Amino acid sequence: MKRINFLLIFTLMFSFAFAQSEKTEVKPTFLLTGASFATSLNGWFEIGCNNLGVNPINRAIGGEAIVHTANRMIDGSLYSEKEFEAIDAFVIMQVHERDVFDESEIKENYTDYTTPFTPENYSIAYDYVIKRYIADCYNLKFNENSKYYNTRHGKPAVIVLCTHWHDARVVYNSSIRQLAKKWGLPLVEFDKYIGFSKESLHPVTGEQISLIYSQDTQKINDVIFGWHPERGQDKYIQQRMAAIFADTMSKIFILE
Repeated sequence: MKRINFLLIFTLMFSFAFAQSEKTEVKPTFLLTGASFATSLNGWFEIGCNNLGVNPINRAIGGEAIVHTANRMIDGSLYSEKEFEAIDAFVIMQVHERDVFDESEIKENYTDYTTPFTPENYSIAYDYVIKRYIADCYNLKFNENSKYYNTRHGKPAVIVLCTHWHDARVVYNSSIRQLAKKWGLPLVEFDKYIGFSKESLHPVTGEQISLIYSQDTQKINDVIFGWHPERGQDKYIQQRMAAIFADTMSKIFILE
């Protein structure tokens, strides 16, 4: 009798443990595309995802631009079909100092563009990437192999845009805000919350504050600014950017 009770208890405990494991939810997945400010050598994306408890996929490559993101969507190298199914948010940090809201050559349908894109087509490439991603997410409703098959809306298309890491790139920062407003997309405002501004010089050095956090410099309108922030997950700017990123994403997703 005792042996039977023991086996019964063991069976119930095993069944409970198995049921609990079955209830374990799959972590959300965030995909990042970008250039040198976004690669894993920096760390802000990985720190932010870790703090949020989500899976990071970092496809940023130094020296690339938004046109490369568009071309990689076209040739299938940005993400696989399996990854696309799992991606919950598509984060874009392509922040070259260019106008990304020039609508003079924008076409109604993303399929009307001549591809592959050339490096000059920043606004067009952004338009293509946004429209293509939204369309591909919706079309999963027709894919019998997708968990979104036969749903009304397909996969929710969550696209998140980013400003430059500080406010010196006025052309890009202002135009990416226009683009975000046009599409109703969330924006990670690094420039707004980074903790300093181009409008005020450092009280000790007398130079742009961005310089003390950077590993190199760049000239914008004859003023020297910090270019690439110091890299590594132990660096202050990377940790600050991670906090700004995580705060934005926590407003979009319910994360535990």
